[in-house]
Amino acid sequence: MAAVSVTRSDRTFVDAKGVTIHYYTWAAPKPKGILQLAHGLGEYATRYEGLAQALVRAGYSVYADDHRGHGRTGVEQHLGNMKVMGKLGPGGLRATIEEVRQLTTIIRSENPGLPVAILGHSWGSLMVQDILNHHAADYDAAILTGTAYRQVGSMNAGQLNAKFKHLGTTGSEWLSRDPAVSQAFLDDPLTFYADTLKLFGLIDGLRLFGVPTKHIEKDIPLLIVIGSEDPLGGEKSVRTLAEKYISRSRLTDVEVIIYQGARHEIFNETNKEEVIADLVAWLDDRLVTS
Repeated sequence: MAAVSVTRSDRTFVDAKGVTIHYYTWAAPKPKGILQLAHGLGEYATRYEGLAQALVRAGYSVYADDHRGHGRTGVEQHLGNMKVMGKLGPGGLRATIEEVRQLTTIIRSENPGLPVAILGHSWGSLMVQDILNHHAADYDAAILTGTAYRQVGSMNAGQLNAKFKHLGTTGSEWLSRDPAVSQAFLDDPLTFYADTLKLFGLIDGLRLFGVPTKHIEKDIPLLIVIGSEDPLGGEKSVRTLAEKYISRSRLTDVEVIIYQGARHEIFNETNKEEVIADLVAWLDDRLVTS
């Protein structure tokens, strides 16, 4: 069966600090649910075009923003100065988290009655962990990919490509086993490798750390997915994270999937079809009632 694609819509809103946020929608004809996607550091939302189209074919509409300092948001925010891409601007990390939540409000207003899941990848997953600590009731399910337990010793703050640098010359071999992915990342003018502490500063860098709350608003289903060769956290880190969501937050539906041999960007991995099929099956089990 031939794959059917939908046309992506490019839209904007202005956040509470006056920054214009670019976001994108992929609308399923008759959606059974919505997935909001929060991308990682040094990238942007439309790198997930393939995932979004697959989700649309499965019956889910997708919304994703270019976070402050990233993608089209960052280009406009910094007046085209690519040397400062990644800088979050007024309000820093807290304001970036709030603009992700503002997009959730837009999603809810445009899709009344439909369940909403949020998926955060890498840096996006760290922000989603923070959001779940305070606003879990805004969502019907959550997915953390390329993630880690947000504590010293469980989250790699060093050079993420260190164990892979002998495999190529792009500096991005840690992203995927597919060499075309690391080459595309190198060639893309809107992607960059970021030193988090230098980019965010000490205060916002420290705000990335935390643990699951004891006072979560809602017992939502949670899926945690990484590749076994992901250098950000690794298997021990995410299993600790899952255990804390169960023991501290008292979540009753927490699942961990670890893809053997896969690296950081599981949706750009050589087994991405398997990853996407597993995600769709998980969403169907949790969000769809018939």
